[in-house]
Amino acid sequence: MHDAHIHRYFEEHGAGHRDAAATREKRTWAVVALTAVMMVAELAVGTWSGSLALFADGVHMATHVGAIGLTAIAYRLARHWSKHEAFTFGTGKVYSLSGYTSALALALAALWMCGEAIMRLLSPSPIHFEEALPVAVIGLVVNLASAKLLHFTEGHGHDHHGHGHGHDHAHGHGHDDHEHGHAHHEHEHEHAHTKSPAQGQTHEPRHAHKHDPNLRAAYLHVLADALTSVLAIVAIFAGRYFGITVLDPLMGIVGAAIILHWSWGLCQSAARQLLDVAPSVADTRTIREDLEAIDDVRVADLHLWELGPGERGCIVKIVTASPRSAAYYRDVIKAKVAISHLTVEVHHCEEEHP
Repeated sequence: MHDAHIHRYFEEHGAGHRDAAATREKRTWAVVALTAVMMVAELAVGTWSGSLALFADGVHMATHVGAIGLTAIAYRLARHWSKHEAFTFGTGKVYSLSGYTSALALALAALWMCGEAIMRLLSPSPIHFEEALPVAVIGLVVNLASAKLLHFTEGHGHDHHGHGHGHDHAHGHGHDDHEHGHAHHEHEHEHAHTKSPAQGQTHEPRHAHKHDPNLRAAYLHVLADALTSVLAIVAIFAGRYFGITVLDPLMGIVGAAIILHWSWGLCQSAARQLLDVAPSVADTRTIREDLEAIDDVRVADLHLWELGPGERGCIVKIVTASPRSAAYYRDVIKAKVAISHLTVEVHHCEEEHP
């Protein structure tokens, strides 16, 4: 076998988002630095001025410095271990684990906020509004700049390989036509030049969403900071010019409720990836229906799961009395659904299905 042909059959998991991860890591560290500077300022001024809204914003920034720092570390670890043989499907789940952890940290910070706000309602203390307002405004500007950095990264990441690894180079070397008694197996990972009806279709396959729970966690942490900054500004302004001091702790409760809602949504999405929940029931149904529409094919086993941002894995076991090449079935699947790692196993059954 010639090396020029052999290399086409080898897959490199996670290659599609390594460059994007490097870009996101740099921008995330920049956000960590911005947030840390503002955190120190808000904690100091919030403590001195007596503004709970401002102090709560500073505490949130402290937790977010750690959480966003975790996001950057996750990118570094995922890139460092991406080629390690222990990670058989790549390091995409590192992002899910980091996102889930950050979501829990965000929820805990919101609960702390709520507790502090209730204590302030029960035991009010004076607030130095004039000193607290400028710091809150500066904090909002920093948060918006950080959100811009992370949002740009999310929208313009270099996930060019989200739909696959580009290794559609199979040469039809599977031996489907050889009957070996009860059954035979074929594993062709996206490698085939065998013609199939799917190759003549013009529609594009449905691509996997490139949602990165790791980046989304950092983005939500920054948005939470921006939200508490806005609420702090409203509370300080109302207290300074209208004497409505009770608004300060009330805004803390409102902010905590919104942040808890955000963290719950992130926690759910990250947990689904960690537990290998099928990313799309519709795609799973499409794969099964398209395959079973061919001859007498029956899908005996089907697994579809997320490997990482924009990447999916799929394993299909087919039983048929008239087997075709695994490459043929692979083309049928990929005509409708974009999959990064695809394994097709074909079993030859002696008798046709009724």
